[in-house]
Order: sequence, then C-alpha cells, then structure tokens
Amino acid sequence: MTRTNPPVEEADERELEVGEPKDWAAGVPGVLHSMQPAIKHMGAVNSAKTLLALNQKDGFDCMSCAWPDPGHRSNFEFCENGAKAVTWEATPVVISTDFWAEHSVSDLLEKSEYWLGMQGRLTEPVHKPAGEDHYKPVSWSEAFSILGERLKTLDSPHQAAFYTSGRTSNEAAFIYQLFVRAFGTNNLPDCSNMCHESSGWAMGQTIGIGKATVRYEDFAQADLIIIMGQNPGTNHPRMLTALEGTKKAGGHIVAVNPMPEAGLKRYKNPQRVSGVIGRGTDIADQFMQIRLGGDMALLQAVSKRVLDAEAKNPGTVLDHEFLDKHCQGLDELREHLSELDEQAVLEATGLRIEEIDELAERYLKADRVIITWAMGLTQQKKGVATIKEIINLLLLRGNIGKPGAGASPIRGHSNVQGDRTMGIWEQMPPSFLDALENEFGFDAPREHGVDAVETINQMRDGAIKAFIALGGNLVSAISDTQAAEAAMRNTDLTVQISTKLNRSHTVIGKEALILPTMGRTEIDVQATGPQFVSVEDTVCAVHPSWGKVEPVAPNLLSEVAIVSRLARAVLGDMDNINWDGFERNYDLIREHISHVVDGCEDYNTKIRQEGGFVLPNGPRDSRTFRTPTGKAIITVNELEHVERPPGTLILQTLRSHDQFNTTIYGHNDRYRGIKKGRHVVFVNPDDLAELGFSDGQLVDVHGEHQDGMERVLRKFRLVSYPTARGCAAAYYPEANVLVPLNHVAEGSNTPISKAVIVRLELSSDQVQAAPV
Repeated sequence: MTRTNPPVEEADERELEVGEPKDWAAGVPGVLHSMQPAIKHMGAVNSAKTLLALNQKDGFDCMSCAWPDPGHRSNFEFCENGAKAVTWEATPVVISTDFWAEHSVSDLLEKSEYWLGMQGRLTEPVHKPAGEDHYKPVSWSEAFSILGERLKTLDSPHQAAFYTSGRTSNEAAFIYQLFVRAFGTNNLPDCSNMCHESSGWAMGQTIGIGKATVRYEDFAQADLIIIMGQNPGTNHPRMLTALEGTKKAGGHIVAVNPMPEAGLKRYKNPQRVSGVIGRGTDIADQFMQIRLGGDMALLQAVSKRVLDAEAKNPGTVLDHEFLDKHCQGLDELREHLSELDEQAVLEATGLRIEEIDELAERYLKADRVIITWAMGLTQQKKGVATIKEIINLLLLRGNIGKPGAGASPIRGHSNVQGDRTMGIWEQMPPSFLDALENEFGFDAPREHGVDAVETINQMRDGAIKAFIALGGNLVSAISDTQAAEAAMRNTDLTVQISTKLNRSHTVIGKEALILPTMGRTEIDVQATGPQFVSVEDTVCAVHPSWGKVEPVAPNLLSEVAIVSRLARAVLGDMDNINWDGFERNYDLIREHISHVVDGCEDYNTKIRQEGGFVLPNGPRDSRTFRTPTGKAIITVNELEHVERPPGTLILQTLRSHDQFNTTIYGHNDRYRGIKKGRHVVFVNPDDLAELGFSDGQLVDVHGEHQDGMERVLRKFRLVSYPTARGCAAAYYPEANVLVPLNHVAEGSNTPISKAVIVRLELSSDQVQAAPV
C-alpha cells in the first residue's frame, strides 16, 4: 500500500545540539537505529522481507557501500547504514501526480536534499519544457520520443555526456556504455571520477590493475592492517566485523586519520554477547593522528626505515626473491629515500618520530600486511603518488600475492567497481573497444571522452549541450557547487534516471526530463519472467541480486528497460544489437558480457553458482603484473606537503553518520556528538584559541584559493573537536562550495576535497550551541 507526500520538517540549525563524541561504534544503538526507521516507514512485513534478504546469497545486494560478503553469512548480514538505504528506497511513500502542479522548479530549488528525498518515490516520467517552471507528467512513449529527438538533432555525439552512478547494475552499465559508444562518443563520466580514480591510476601504473589485491578472508589472516584515510564505522560499517575477526585471530591494526573515529576505536558487535553487554573489541592498537596531506610523507618514512633495517642486516628484511623475480625500481627508490628529510616528514605529518618508528616496527614484525584506504587519500593533490607509496611499501616485503596481505582500496558505492569493469569509463583501453567492435559490428569511438570535472567545464563553455544521468546526483556530488550549478543550467537538456528526488532534479537545463526507475529491492519481471542483476564488490567478487518486494508503482521501468528503450529511440533497430531482447531477458546481456569483458567468460553459468564468482586478479592470484614490463613497478615520487598560511586551516569534507553520499537520511551524526543539524565546522580547540575563536560561535568559512572567486559557507557553528592541529572538517555536500572545480589531484583529475585552505570570520549573528 502506497502513501503520498507526508509533511517533512526541515532542520532548524538554531536548535543544533553538540555533545561528546563516542568512543565506540554499533552495539544496541546500531540495531535500534536500523530497525526503528525500517518498521516506521516500511512496516514490519516489508522490513522483514527486505532486511532479511539484504546481502544474502538468494537476496539483493545492498545499494549502500561495496563491502564484500563473507562466505558464511549470518541471518542479519546488514549494518545500520544498509538498513537506512533499504528503508529510503523501499518506502511506500510516492510522489503524487498533483505534486508537480503544486511545486514549481523554483520552489523545489529552495528545498534541502533531505526534504527532496523524503517526498517519496518517483513513479511517472515528467517533462519540463524550455521556458516553463513546472515539470508535467508525460507517458513513457512521449518521454523517449522527446529524448530521442533531442539527441538525434545534436551537431555531434560529443555534445552529450552520459553520467553513471555506482548503484547501476552490471547489466544496465554494460548496455548503457554500449548505447553511448554506438551513439558515437566516449563521454562516460561516472562517480568514480570523484572518489577512487586516484586508486585506479596509481595501481594500474604500478601493478597493472586498479582493484584490491585481497579477498574477504585475507582480513582474518593478516598480521597487520593499516587503515588510512578511512572511517569504517560510518562509511562501511560491516568492515568492523572483519576487523574484529583480525583482532580475534591475533592480528594488529593501525589507524591513520586526521580525526579519531568511533569505529576505529572500539566495536560492539550486536550479534555477539560481548557486543551487547560487554566492552566489545578494541580496534586500533595504534592511532596516528596525521595532518591532512601528510600520508605520503609517512609512507616514505616507513619505507626508508624498512630499507635502513635491510642495510643493517642484509638479506633478512626485504623479500629479495619476490623483488628479484617480480619487481623493478628498487635501487632508484633506495637512492631517493636516502635523502628523505626527517624534519620535513614531521612537519608534513604532524606526528612524533616515535610514532613513525612504532609503525615501522609493527610493519617489520608482520609477515602478512594489508593496507586499506579510502577517500582520505584519493582526494589529495598527491593522491596518486601517495597510493603509489602504499604499493612501494607493500612490495618491499612481498605483501602482494599471498594470503593475508595486499592493497585494499575500499569502494564507497555498491557497484562503482562493477560499472568500470563493464566499460563505464571515458578512457577504456583499446582491447575492450576491439572486443566491443567484434561482438557488435560497429566502429567504437577511440577518442577519449570527458570525466566528471571536464563535463562541468564543457557544459559551462557550451560544448556539452545534453546531460543524461543513470542515477546519482552530480550537481551536489561534484566540487565547486556554484560553478557546477551554473554549468548545468547552461545546457539545453538534462535527463535524470532516478528512484527519488535530489538537487540534480532542480538544477537543470533549459529542458529537463525525469525518468523514474525501479530500485534494487524490487521484483523485476520482464516478458520472459523474473529477472536478476549482478554487481561487483570491492574485492572483485561478482554476485546476483534479486529484488524481494513488489514495485512501488506498476508504471515503473527497470534501468535495463529504460536504457534499452532510450537506445531504440535514438539509434533505431541495429542489425547486431538486440535492444528489445536485452529488455526481455537479461541473460542475453550477460551472454554478450561473457564475450567482451575479461574474466567474465561463461557469465550466465558462473553468476548462478552459489555466491557468484570472483574475477581473476593477476597480482593477487599469481603475482603476475600487466604492466609494460610484466613486473610490478616501484616508483619514485617527489614529496610535497600542504602549506598552511598563517591564520588559515586545512579543511576536509566528510560524511555524517546519517547520510550516504549526497543522500541525507537525517540531521544527526551521533558518533561525533552532533544532533539536529549539519552546519558545523570541526576545529581543534588549540587552533580555536590560537585564531581567537571559541566553541559555539557562528563563523563564515572562506575558501582561500587564489582564483578571484568568492567561495564561502555562511553561519556555520564552530565545534571544538580533537582533529589534528591545523586541520578542520565540514560535511559534504554542503562544503563542496569551497572546493574549486579545477583544484584536482595530479594524474587522476579527482577533486581535492581533503586539502582545502580556509579562513574563518565571525558571522554577524551569534547564537551559542545548545549543550546536550
């Protein structure tokens, strides 16, 4: 049974409460915060149907993070944020037809992401004609006719960009990129451009693959796990169970992060008695509170200590057999690090020399080491070089290609890695394009397309006139909010394929379409019967996903159906591409995938095996490296740290606990002690005193990038918080306004959201924060 348009209260930032941050994650509160919203919004029956099927072998894959599933799964294989994501998608609340007449686009522009998302599911296509201020419901045939006509009349295929969100299934992603390339362009920006692009570039250049070189079971076999730039308790909470397994098996954990996070301190597993009535499990044996941008210096310092230890005891420290057989560049690294300035390292990291020595000793004592990271590293100017330093450190002692060891970038979106595997990238290699041509009989474009940042630049300049998004919320997710919104408004047409409203439905081109789609929780029945889709997690495991509840409305189309019909509307019938067949039976898509995508041979058979299958991974499986020389490449990277002018701070953007990417579930961040608001900036108390501010004051946060543009957050409340000295933090996406569009990581073009120089000024309106 569906409901429509409930009243939604926006947050009143004047009522914001600030309490003490927590020193542990999950436990009974995690269960309560999972179940209470689910039962309230979905009801007991649908809550049971969805949550008990979440991440199960015969269920559906969580649309939240990309954390892998264990071989043996509990009955409750979900976390608090996964439950929130399911509740958000499987809500019976729908947007009524009357909504579009009641709310103009101008009116919706004034609403928050939270309000927009809480209006409910989209259930019918709507069209905003050029020159008008209201969306109007249209039929599916009208929607595809409009879209087909607009794309066919472009002067060039390169005048369109086709964005993809990480929640898109392998099947939808494959035929989406197929359509785009058959249309004639490689303009396939995606959400990975803004998160783990640096990981892909660094790992691809050094070990020949941009994916994790570990399996799930490796975490329990590791002697040491180094967690860098990552907050598992909020961003991928199920990882805490794996880390608990590491500790119970005798392994050790080091956390490297500018902010202390509850999930890195202690974990109360709610499925264990000790997690309910006991202390739980201490996670980090060592916490290194690093200065923003200092990770590269730390890694070089540890590698230097490893090389120094080898020099003192030749033949006993490095894995010479592995290095001689599988690696190149050791001598160059040794010479480069021999000149490393220890004082520069201390200034860059903000750490004491004893802390670095302790980490080095832990690394030297461990036979099996995993280094895992997320956007705290990738969204730095030197993000690519920093991750190359991770690879250097792992290679020195042979910590790639053996159990319990390896490199582990943790993807933050459910199928972002699978989308790239399926061809969603503006720079797919010639081998993939050759296979596509051989399979489908058309000439695939070879010119590189645009990534997310370049898409905004070209929309701003008028070169891209049409923007089509398969999921996501690019205008909020990307840096430099004002520039991104101006660029989007400069297009002739924007199209969003979505489950719910977000800001990208309000910041639009002259003409706009919204095409509603089914969610992953919903049963997908096509002409040949029930269908399933597949996804790839962060350790290269591919598994099926079956919806478990009826679609919220009968008129919804699946993503596969929408892409298939869009392709027919634009390209018409093609001899070697059966768009209608793709919609009727997803097995046909998977059959083509098996002929085009490396590692996906016999896809239909392998995906039906219990738990799916794991894609081949040369470094992990056989210590083979698809680099130009066939060896892993140890690299030399010039050290550079973030300079902080007097009177400024280095700011990072981050998520609250009540959000997933740009989706805002609520206004609390309970692990950090924040309630009823999001307009806060976390600053070290010593920095507050040094700069002449005090906890609770309202400030304007000014970006200090020297490009003549004013970038400012108004009336944000100062929160005295134990961040690293000289460093601050504010929530994403609100703080994106401070990040210049072309302030990007070297090599990957990823926005630098973890090193923004800011200056604080008192706001005119001062109200003290309410204590908890």
